[in-house]
Amino acid sequence: MMIQRRSRTLAVACLLAATATLAASGCSKSETSDTANADTSQGAQAAKSPESSSGSGCSLQTYGAPKLDLKNAVVGFSQSEKEANPFRIAETRSIKDEARKVGVKKLLTTNAQSQLSKQISDIQDMLSQGAQFLIVAPLNSDGLEPALKAAAAKKVPVLTIDRKVNSTACKDYVAFLGSDFVEQGKRAADAMIKTTGGKGKVAILLGASGNNVTTDRTKGFVDQLKAKAPGLEIVAQQTGEFARDKGQQVMEQLIQSKPDITAVYAENDEMGLGAVTALKAAGKKPGKDVKIVSVDGTRNAVRALVNGEYNAVIESNPRFGPLAFATAQKFYGGVEIPENVIISDRAYDESNAKASLGGAF
Repeated sequence: MMIQRRSRTLAVACLLAATATLAASGCSKSETSDTANADTSQGAQAAKSPESSSGSGCSLQTYGAPKLDLKNAVVGFSQSEKEANPFRIAETRSIKDEARKVGVKKLLTTNAQSQLSKQISDIQDMLSQGAQFLIVAPLNSDGLEPALKAAAAKKVPVLTIDRKVNSTACKDYVAFLGSDFVEQGKRAADAMIKTTGGKGKVAILLGASGNNVTTDRTKGFVDQLKAKAPGLEIVAQQTGEFARDKGQQVMEQLIQSKPDITAVYAENDEMGLGAVTALKAAGKKPGKDVKIVSVDGTRNAVRALVNGEYNAVIESNPRFGPLAFATAQKFYGGVEIPENVIISDRAYDESNAKASLGGAF
């Protein structure tokens, strides 16, 4: 038992050490961001130390999948949301770029357009087209069971990225790759405390319901404020669904109903940027009259920070391509993959925003 445990620890350490050195791929241009010109070498995604990963290991043998050479394989990638969001643009581009770099025989890509039923059918369609390995960015933590069962029936391993699914690891999926979202919420709270002096009235622009990202980022933020800054009062929590237009609409409503708000925590940059637009239209100065902290690390948000219209951004790195394919290669090489592989995320504030702008996505 001791030898088996030691082997598992060593395998996890090897996996994370290897993936930590991989450089991430670039991002394509969105409607409102020149991310194509970003210096992606500054934005490499890396796994944290083995100790930060958790859950029992999953091996090829345990999962019951056949051995596979990715260079002779059909790989499917299921994107969850429309690619008007810089996070999704960067994520999809990273997967495509790394598949090309690794030499994957064929990469199938789909986009669920924020519809759970479509993501289920997308995954089933890719299986029908012969997909032998799947990378899935889940729309919700619940509801993908029919797709996961279809993959399991064909012995096709599934790797989930950026959002967790409430299913059984090493049965319904191999592993989750992504951030510690509770920790992101805590770091956002610390940044808010710093920029406000620990006093004021805070509104939270919540992400979409039904996934662990929203739940965890909220919990981390709320708990940290209670513990460290009771003088910061949360006076409103409304969903902006991770969208800029919805974030703007919610902020417009809050300006009317809660005119004494002095700070906004947006659970992604797009909602935060929508809040900036609403505040400026109301004659308020974002970043000064109303402090703004958000999560993601998009180029537009970091630029707003440089321009003084923002106060802090906690990164959530979307460049999953290198880590996802390195994990797949390790898995097929016989290495046990931990249930949760947690990545490192940096933070932006007025001290480093200008110098770090090139690495934002």
